[in-house]
Amino acid sequence: MLEDKDRTELSDLGEFGLIDRIAKSVETNQKSTVKGIGDDAAVIGTGKVKTLVSTDLLLEGIHFDLSYVPLKHLGYKAVAVNLSDIYAMNGKPTQITVSLGLSSRFPLEAIDELYTGILLACDKYQVDLVGGDTTSSLSGLTISITAIGEAKEEKIVYRNGAKETDLICVSGDLGAAYLGLQLLEREKAIFKENPEVQPDLSGHDYVLERQLKPEPRADIVDILELEKVVPTSMIDVSDGLSSDLMHICTQSEVGCRIYAEKLPIDHTTALAAEELNLDTTIAALNGGEDYELLFTVDLKDYDRLKDNPAVRVIGHITDKGDGYNMVAGDQIIPLQAQGWKHLEE
Repeated sequence: MLEDKDRTELSDLGEFGLIDRIAKSVETNQKSTVKGIGDDAAVIGTGKVKTLVSTDLLLEGIHFDLSYVPLKHLGYKAVAVNLSDIYAMNGKPTQITVSLGLSSRFPLEAIDELYTGILLACDKYQVDLVGGDTTSSLSGLTISITAIGEAKEEKIVYRNGAKETDLICVSGDLGAAYLGLQLLEREKAIFKENPEVQPDLSGHDYVLERQLKPEPRADIVDILELEKVVPTSMIDVSDGLSSDLMHICTQSEVGCRIYAEKLPIDHTTALAAEELNLDTTIAALNGGEDYELLFTVDLKDYDRLKDNPAVRVIGHITDKGDGYNMVAGDQIIPLQAQGWKHLEE
């Protein structure tokens, strides 16, 4: 290990800073590597149809808590969040691999339950489980899934194509997964204090499902294809609207302006926020794990999407010098990136 005087804390750099640092040190050697680090998925291949590859790592105690996450739901979610990365490239997922790190506390029946969820997701989204790895773990359950997909070269959408005056669109609604997590954490804390108290989660089915069993937006890719719209940029909302929109802006070298009153928030999310005394706008901006698709489109495509209930226009792309902002009433509020803070003490 390095001496303290030579040590830079990862929390000082942050998730996005660490990724940028790694990316700058990597040089690709293969002509078939079209896109490497820096997007929702890598793009590889020499033909007109490219292969998309994305990997996510889920760690017990960081990304999930087995005191309230059923293993079946966990398996389903682990697949869903990986497929979301393929859809965010405007592609179609085809295969996955699954690798597990398992501690001795997990019996065979627990692994069967986990794989039941994995295979349910595979069946729903018509992807094949084609391999993986298993190993022992000293620190609980680790899940690593690689999703493989494909897309025609001209249909692939990257994060770096947004341009000034493009419209900023998002699918579905935002903030529900975060509120679901806060409810689960609240009930966990109550149970730890008094195990005799039964969890009270009645009336919160929607936000709980958005947290425990998210669905990637395959339908949006189909809608875009049907309407003959190719977004200028796209990303899935995993880190929160604010962070993910800033990914698009920084890579496209543009600014943005979104409007608080345009943010899509389900009424059940608002009710949960009221119960927990939380702000729905902050949940939408910074909560994360919504796995909706955030994308930009040329103004000429507005008429093709304006009447679709699955898509909401929430703002527009501006000049880089204008920065990243949200308009709330008569206030202009700068957006801030979040990312994970798992390495902070």
